[in-house]
Amino acid sequence: MMLLAGGMSAAYAQDTIPDARRIQETVNYLASDKLKGRGTAEKGGRTASRFVARQFKKLGLKPANGSSYFQDFTFDRNAHKNIPSRNVAGFLDNGAAHTIVIGAHYDHLGTAGLFDGKYPIGQIHNGADDNASGVAGLLELARHYVKNAGKEPFNFLFIAFGGEELGLQGSKYYTAHPLMPLDKVHFMLNMDMIGRYNPERGIGIGGFGSAQEWPEVFKDVQQPGIKYFTDAAGKGASDHHNFYVNKVPVLFFHTGGHDDYHKPTDDAPKLQAASEAAILQLGIQLINKAMTFPALQYVGEQ
Repeated sequence: MMLLAGGMSAAYAQDTIPDARRIQETVNYLASDKLKGRGTAEKGGRTASRFVARQFKKLGLKPANGSSYFQDFTFDRNAHKNIPSRNVAGFLDNGAAHTIVIGAHYDHLGTAGLFDGKYPIGQIHNGADDNASGVAGLLELARHYVKNAGKEPFNFLFIAFGGEELGLQGSKYYTAHPLMPLDKVHFMLNMDMIGRYNPERGIGIGGFGSAQEWPEVFKDVQQPGIKYFTDAAGKGASDHHNFYVNKVPVLFFHTGGHDDYHKPTDDAPKLQAASEAAILQLGIQLINKAMTFPALQYVGEQ
C-alpha cells in the first residue's frame, strides 16, 4: 500500500493492511473452547456477538440500529420455537447515497443441541474456519476502510450474521427488516470459510453473474500468492443468498470444503492466516474497483 502525502506515518499505513497476526488472534478467541462453538441460543454465541460489537465500537463504526449494534430476532426450526439470535451491524458513514454491505456469519454449531442429532450433542464444535475466519476478515476490512486516509464514495455496513448454520436466519431476517433500503446497496460481499486456502484449488468467488459489471471489475485484478476462480451463481448456502434473491448484486468468498467441516476438529491452529490476509487484499482490490462504478446492474437468475 502506498504512503499518502500529508504526513501519514508508516505505522498508520500498515494498520490499514489486513494483518495475519491479528487474524490469528481473532480466530484463536472466537474458536476457543471458552465460547463452546458459538452456538445459536447458547452463551458462547451471545458472547461472540458482544465481542464483535466491541470491536466495531473500538474501530469507530457507528451502531447501525439506532443506538445499538444489535438486531435481535427469533425464529423457528422444526420442533424448536422462538429461538433467539441477533445480527451485529456497524456503519461507516461517508455521507454517500449508497452503501456496500460486507458480511460474515459468527455462529457455528456450538454443542449441537438444535440440530436434532445430526451432530454429536455436547461436543464442542469450535468452527475456526466456519466461520471465525470470516469474522476475522470482516474486522480486518472494517479496520481498513475506517483507518485508511481516503473517504470512499460509498458508505459501508459491516454485518456479523447470527443463525446462519440453522438456515441463513440472520440474513433472512436482515433482508426482511433492512436497516437501510436494499435498493441503496451497491453490492454485498459475503465471506464464509476463508481460512483454509489450497493453492491447487484457489479461492472460489461466487456471484460473478449477479451484476453486469463484474467481468470489468475483475479484469486484470491479481493478488500475489492467491489464485482465484469465479462462479456465476448468486444463490448459495450462505448469507449472500438472501441478498441476491432480493435483487442485490453479490460476491461470495470461500476457500472450499475440507475434512474438518462441521466437525470438532475445525480448530484455530489449522487456520492459514497469512493466506487469509492475502485473500483480504484481493477483496480490497475488488471493492475499490467496484467503487469506480456509480451503479452495478443486477442480473437475475438465468
